[in-house]
Parts: sequence; C-alpha cells; structure tokens
Amino acid sequence: QVQVVESGGGLVPAGGSLRLSCTVSGVSFYRTGWFRQAPGKEREGVSCIDWSGTVTYYSNFVKGRFTISRDNAKKTIYLQMSNLQPEDTAMYVCAVGSGRDISCLSADYNNWGQGTQVTVSS
Repeated sequence: QVQVVESGGGLVPAGGSLRLSCTVSGVSFYRTGWFRQAPGKEREGVSCIDWSGTVTYYSNFVKGRFTISRDNAKKTIYLQMSNLQPEDTAMYVCAVGSGRDISCLSADYNNWGQGTQVTVSS
C-alpha cells in the first residue's frame, strides 16, 4: 500500500520561506509532483521531479523561487519555497506516480497525500 505524507506547511509573512517534505512508502520507483489548490480555484501543478532527481519542472508562477529535490534513500521529496507571496496561499499536495520519467499532469499520478496548508500573510 502506497502512503504519501506531507509536512512543513505553516503561516509565514510575505517574503518568507518554508520547506515542505513528502515522505513516501510502499513503492519503489516513482515520479513525484507538488500540486496546490486554493479555495475556489482549480488544482495546479507547482513543481515535479523525475525518479533520478535530475529532471525538474517548475510552473511559471514559482520559477526562480521554489526548488524541488529528492533523497531516494530517505524516500523523501522536498519543496524549498522562498520569497513567498500571498498568492502562494494554498493547500500543497504531494503526488506519486508509477514511472521514472517526469510529468506534471495530474492524470499521471495515482497516489496523493492529504496535503499541508501554506498561508502567506501580506
């Protein structure tokens, strides 16, 4: 049984930083993505990474501010978020999909965590 557990969310002022973690169990080789959903908005892909950790993708609205990485020995994926802005406020959800290549399409993920809330005050 695959389990995906996020941590690291919280309340920060604009310009602040947070590091989200996603710990995975029950699967050996997988792509990983961070998605977010704000109230009243559709879920959107934030950043994704392939199995090897060498190929990454960032949405335009986080490029240059967020960094995704992974430690396969620890089965943990990280999202370092810097210069956070109020518009980054959302529930951030980690997703795991079968396959080693990169994808930031929701349809390519079949295991989702419960999410961790990120709130940025102005």
